[in-house]
Amino acid sequence: MDPSARGLATTIEAAIRTRILAPGEAVPSVREMAASAGVSTATAAAALTTLRRRGLIVTRERRRSVVSIRPPLALVTVATGTVGVGVRDLSSGNPDAELLPDLRASLARLHLDHRSYDDEPVIPELIELARADLAESGVEAGGIALASGAFDAVERVLNAHLGPGDVVAVEDPCYSPTIDLIRAMGLVPLPIPIDDRGPLAPGLTKAIAAGAAAVVVTPRAQNPTGAAFDGERARELRRVLARNPGLLVVEDDHQGPIAGVDGYSIAPGQRRWARVRSLAKALGPDIRLALIGGDEETLSRVQGRHAVGPGWVSEILQRLVVELMRQKRVRAGLVRATRIYSERRQGLIEELGRHGIAAIGRSGFNVWIPVPDEATVVAALLERRWSVAPGAPYRLESPPAIRVTTAALTRRDAEAFAADLAAVLAPKRRRRAA
Repeated sequence: MDPSARGLATTIEAAIRTRILAPGEAVPSVREMAASAGVSTATAAAALTTLRRRGLIVTRERRRSVVSIRPPLALVTVATGTVGVGVRDLSSGNPDAELLPDLRASLARLHLDHRSYDDEPVIPELIELARADLAESGVEAGGIALASGAFDAVERVLNAHLGPGDVVAVEDPCYSPTIDLIRAMGLVPLPIPIDDRGPLAPGLTKAIAAGAAAVVVTPRAQNPTGAAFDGERARELRRVLARNPGLLVVEDDHQGPIAGVDGYSIAPGQRRWARVRSLAKALGPDIRLALIGGDEETLSRVQGRHAVGPGWVSEILQRLVVELMRQKRVRAGLVRATRIYSERRQGLIEELGRHGIAAIGRSGFNVWIPVPDEATVVAALLERRWSVAPGAPYRLESPPAIRVTTAALTRRDAEAFAADLAAVLAPKRRRRAA
């Protein structure tokens, strides 16, 4: 093994890639690593710093470093199969395939010509569609940029203005890939407490005072909690931002109108901002296209960097999106899907309420349920043939919870799940009462 800090970091990276060190597993301390590798503690500390900056490990205050839940590596596949025969998957976060439009029919209708390297990166028809989509949330976008999905867009916007070591305020709990992405970029995530209406204004104020250079928010269909801005919360946050016009604001409106609530924006008035609209939840996960509206400087930097990399998002994909969104049948299907998703989400919340179980989920596909011990509850539910997501990967400082995806959950299944969760929680409730 190379005894340098770089060599030690490479060795640990290989252990993570091959799952000798698994996601969530503690890594050796500085002293343990130094003794095992025969290097100085300074070398071991430098290796851990390198891994931390790359997002491969995470160190929480007064705790040992652990392997990131989603390290930015292609890991060796472990044959785990599905969630199990007969187990209902309420953990994946996927849309209901039955509510997605038929792509084959739309692909057959496309009339395509070969494009050239000199063509504009965004076709005019998609620019028109994007501006109308963003206007639904009160966002006026002069220019439009594209990216290959929401996280590609968020990364490009953050890269346009920030560098390693910069602090990014995020919702807590927050979609775990957002946290992973920020860490993988060498940025530092800073939690903002949220409720069912999104980030709390005092938390945003505190994050800015602590040095946040940017904030990433989800205006609706917040993952994992289903939180969504209302008019009052959006005004509260805009008042904070009005005192800090230089803060970069990134709005990840990944679900858009099918979230089931009106869209609000806190970006107006900021010098640097972007609103990202992914189409994957509405049209299908393989529609890897996100619309980006933003200020002129941000879009110029995003487009310029894209031009010297991939160049453009496939025009075939752009024209497919335009074709889909122009069809009355597809638009009607999205209205129906929005209603059904809302009914399923609200149905679970109502069933949980009948058992005295508190939960939040104002919009989107997910419901967030506080629990006393995530691992115990997840395991107990799996024994009852339900697979749910533990809250730990989504949390920075917020208390334990589980995430339940309701996109394909019928009312009958919601009744059964709520009853099973109540049974799982009952012993702990009795102990607390005693």
